[in-house]
Amino acid sequence: MTHRRSVPKQQFIPLREQMDLWPDVSGNTINGLGEPQPRQPSPIYWHAPEATPHGHLQTWMGQHSAKNPAPGREALVKERERVHRRIPVAIADASTRRSPEHWHRSVHEKARTLGAELVGIAPMNPLWVFEGYTVSEPWIIMLGVVMDYDTLKDAPLPSASSEVVKQYTRGERIARDLADWIRSEGFHAEGHCGPMAGRVNFIPPALACGFGELGKHGSIINREYGASFRLASVLTDLPLIADEADILHVDDICLGCQICERDCPAGAISDEKQLVRGEMKWYVDFDKCLPFFNEHHGCALCLAVCPWSTPGRSPRMADKITKRRERLAQTHIAK
Repeated sequence: MTHRRSVPKQQFIPLREQMDLWPDVSGNTINGLGEPQPRQPSPIYWHAPEATPHGHLQTWMGQHSAKNPAPGREALVKERERVHRRIPVAIADASTRRSPEHWHRSVHEKARTLGAELVGIAPMNPLWVFEGYTVSEPWIIMLGVVMDYDTLKDAPLPSASSEVVKQYTRGERIARDLADWIRSEGFHAEGHCGPMAGRVNFIPPALACGFGELGKHGSIINREYGASFRLASVLTDLPLIADEADILHVDDICLGCQICERDCPAGAISDEKQLVRGEMKWYVDFDKCLPFFNEHHGCALCLAVCPWSTPGRSPRMADKITKRRERLAQTHIAK
């Protein structure tokens, strides 16, 4: 399957009714753009609307989408709400005693059986927790659910955003099923999936446990699935072992590739890494991205056009980078 041809973007002009709700503070400021010191992320979107400066825009998006419903979206949202309202099973009175090695293996096997394409485990880091929230669980299990590329590639059409809703629902179902299984073994577990943010910023633990590396579009690029997946998690006190990060060296591609940068309708993707809360990283301009995102009830165009996301291409690209680096290393040794 070949990557779809990029087309020149037209200038996007946000609706005045949306921009009239824009707060005085920049979302980039809230996100910590330019800050030299590490800190916890601040709630900014997909939290309770009344608790964030951009909450009015979040509410507006819901109202705007209701006026312009995508085919089949209502049924998807109802199913999503049904899954979200599920009551967790009671924690068993007695905990099943097994080694961390056993539980590590069992969690991977169980999550895969439940339908997760990606599974990883990381010890909780306080810097991953949103300001104003607390996490006492020592472990986070990250889950990845892959999107249907043939639907995603139509982004930003409504069908693509409906696919995102569908996979968020699948992710939450898997997370809650996995949490229920852990609770039945006598340990605390809490499953969660987007789009509403929970207590933890998902991207850092997903990077830590081996899901891949951050791409220019601000999303994780995975060795097998590229950027075409969504995240879910389970917080737990089950004794576990951490998985390792996966180093793909995606910058070998992203630094020279301009596809997502060029195709972004809002011009929100930069060609350079930026300092965010003490870390130089790829960062998407919040103030430019959000208006387009809101008016299309999501976008995902950058994920769709990303060469890594084309089915079957990501493993080949990762292998190509590895072989190129090995050749360069051998050349350096020979000198």
